[in-house]
Amino acid sequence: MIEQILRDFMMILVTIDPIGTLSIFVPITGSTPEKEKFKVAKRAVLFAGIILFSFLVVGQIVLSYIGVNLVSFQLAGGIVLFIFSLQMIFGTVISPNEKGPEPDHDPAIFPLAIPSIASPGSIMAVVLLTDNNIHSYADQGITALMLLLVLLITLLVLKLANPIHRFIGNAGSNIMIRVMGLILAALATQQIIEGITNIIDYQS
Repeated sequence: MIEQILRDFMMILVTIDPIGTLSIFVPITGSTPEKEKFKVAKRAVLFAGIILFSFLVVGQIVLSYIGVNLVSFQLAGGIVLFIFSLQMIFGTVISPNEKGPEPDHDPAIFPLAIPSIASPGSIMAVVLLTDNNIHSYADQGITALMLLLVLLITLLVLKLANPIHRFIGNAGSNIMIRVMGLILAALATQQIIEGITNIIDYQS
């Protein structure tokens, strides 16, 4: 149980990547009044939470409807998560130096909710961690709680955005993103190995 909690928490944490979101949040809310910044953060986490919990609940159902076996999705998801981890390690994901959205766009939706918090990696992670064929409803409930916890951590990080960013700076932020990328690479590799094992077991 403890192993599952730690695994779910770490995979969700590194794919949502609160520090990476912080690096985007600081520059795009630079001209936003201080009292409005937390409102932007709350909307971003709310929108991302709706998206991620929707995939957590119905993601596998949708895959079954379109005829995609979850074992195949597990393997594909592991590969995509590994590629995403390489982007984090080598710094090719959205960086704080990139331009923000156009003035008529809500930054809480883009780029904060999507693709920063509810990223392709985090969406795949919540679907893979709630496989009905592997995990009981109790296990999936734990995953849901871990997702909620990480979203709350993300909200707290964004609330403390300016002090944190001043403390760690751009260099510290880049280091933490790359460390999370390494952790995600290891988790993704494990996911690929489990996917290959499940395919071999399925065929035998």
